[in-house]
Amino acid sequence: MVIDAIDKAAGLSPDDALFRARRFRPEFVQGAEECRISVLHPAHDQGLAPILRVALARRMAALNGDAALVEQFDTQLAQLDATEQLLAVAQGETALKEPLATIARHADLVTLTPKKAQASDIALLAQAGLSNPQIVALSELIAFVNFQTRVATGLRLMRSA
Repeated sequence: MVIDAIDKAAGLSPDDALFRARRFRPEFVQGAEECRISVLHPAHDQGLAPILRVALARRMAALNGDAALVEQFDTQLAQLDATEQLLAVAQGETALKEPLATIARHADLVTLTPKKAQASDIALLAQAGLSNPQIVALSELIAFVNFQTRVATGLRLMRSA
């Protein structure tokens, strides 16, 4: 059986009951992995390069306090040619050039305080130069990484019970 990114983040292996329980609904396991690939390494990146996506994912994993996912994203970043600015994004820096500053602020806002996100926050992304497809792609990335951290955290809690 294939170990996916959520299994890795939760510390599951094929001999774990939770690993096997996830496979009762293989379409969910496969769907989550396909979604991960599509938001991090899409066939058409809409101008949001995979390295930026991985840097943002690492940032959000850190904001969520998910050390296992941070490690996964650090490994991916090491395999890519990240600029100093993208490494700063990944590390949670706030003194960034535009449009990275606006993108990072938006990822932070939705990750930490999603109830505070408003239509005006989307308008700020457009003002920073993001197109509608880029805003959608960014939203998908933010949604998935936050989903991934919550599922992995839930599985870890279930495993420790």
